[in-house]
Amino acid sequence: MDLVTSVLLEWLEQHLWPLTRVSSMIMSMALFSGTIVNSRVKIFLSLAIIMAVSPALPEINAGVEMMSVGGFLVTAQQVVIGVALGLLSILFLQTFVLGGQIIAMQIGLGFASMVDPTNGQQVPVIAQFFLMLASLVFLAFDGHLLMIHMVVASFDAIPVGMTGLDADALFAVAEWGVYMFSAALTAMLSGVIALLLINLSFGVMTRAAPQLNIFAIGFPITMVSGLVVVWLTMGGFIFHFENQWARVVQTMCEILGSQCA
Repeated sequence: MDLVTSVLLEWLEQHLWPLTRVSSMIMSMALFSGTIVNSRVKIFLSLAIIMAVSPALPEINAGVEMMSVGGFLVTAQQVVIGVALGLLSILFLQTFVLGGQIIAMQIGLGFASMVDPTNGQQVPVIAQFFLMLASLVFLAFDGHLLMIHMVVASFDAIPVGMTGLDADALFAVAEWGVYMFSAALTAMLSGVIALLLINLSFGVMTRAAPQLNIFAIGFPITMVSGLVVVWLTMGGFIFHFENQWARVVQTMCEILGSQCA
């Protein structure tokens, strides 16, 4: 019986801890973390990934028993690593949601909102459009496959054990919030400036002819002009997407302590 127990615990160590890391990434990853994907699908996807890559994973020698305090700490380290990788992809997609919110507020369509299926929050329709577009391009670029490749490569870079992500890696994830706001503003800067000039011209018109009802005239013109500006600036979407995605990959490589090819 002791022999069977030791064999069972060894098998669990070789599969359960990697499953914890992979499932944590899937649960917090872009597109898969939302309520639109059933939890059972996420679990079975994590199991399928582990069963497919487990023969190629390095042998796990954590130095602690799984059913001990040290084993729970090792499990917590795997959760942190998986969530850190998945959170980067979430922040990446939220960049375009934030950009859509910025331009929607300038146009005057901030009141036209719908539920974002990813986080269950009300977001402007334009932000939802950018989210859908970024999600489709993310899948077209095989971003989901690269995320799986990264989490599998993390077992070589950060072996399962008591040591996990260091302070620099955690700071790199937190710093991505700065990149998210700066990139969103950069992507929509041309549209914001164009709408600012339009509003400035209406201000001059109001000063020159106070009898004009600027609210009745300016709102529809601003809305139509804003939609035209969004249409004209859509050509740079792929450029900003590629720059941000390259930054995400670079950050993941820095977290894992490896060089990006």
